Amino acid sequence: MNNSLLRSARLLGAAVRALLVLSVLTGILYPLAVTGVAQALFPGKANGSETKADGKVAGSSLIGQQGYSLRYFQPRPAHGLGQNSLNTRYRLVLSGATNLAADSEELTRQVEAAKAAVVKDNSVPGYRVRPSDVPADAVTSSGSGLDPDISPAYARLQAHRVAARNGLPVAAVEKLVEAHTTARTLGFLGEPRVNVLELNIALRDLLAKR
Repeated sequence: MNNSLLRSARLLGAAVRALLVLSVLTGILYPLAVTGVAQALFPGKANGSETKADGKVAGSSLIGQQGYSLRYFQPRPAHGLGQNSLNTRYRLVLSGATNLAADSEELTRQVEAAKAAVVKDNSVPGYRVRPSDVPADAVTSSGSGLDPDISPAYARLQAHRVAARNGLPVAAVEKLVEAHTTARTLGFLGEPRVNVLELNIALRDLLAKR
């Protein structure tokens, strides 16, 4: 009996020691090491990829924003987003997709309405947008509804409207788009893209210099 209790006590002691050692290693030392490396090598990404304007955080380059006026470049539609209805103390936007099938009539209506709006909003004197000019990302939302990027084609399509509403030369706006176009990752992953938040901040800086 005494031997059995002794063995149990030894096993319990070993288990407690293992718990303490692993807790220190995986709960303290490892997180500190990973955080330290991330802060040293990738401080921007480690802190949420913050994008600043006038010394203040304007948003994250990883999260798309809605609500820009037509003086600025518009992001992709965000039909899948929802609103927080439980904790109403905070104004939270819930990420999500529409989950509509490709043959959904509702999706077709959304796409047609979005295309008509793009054609109307971006057609200015001397520049007429045709429905066939509208790229897919201008009328469809991403899986999260929070895609921060648009295609260079959609950005160029908006350049004439942005120039007209701000009294800028079209060439100057197109130059902004070109400067903020990111190529495929590693040359072959993904598609060329334009970050809307960063582009609009650059546009605002250009307007401030006039």
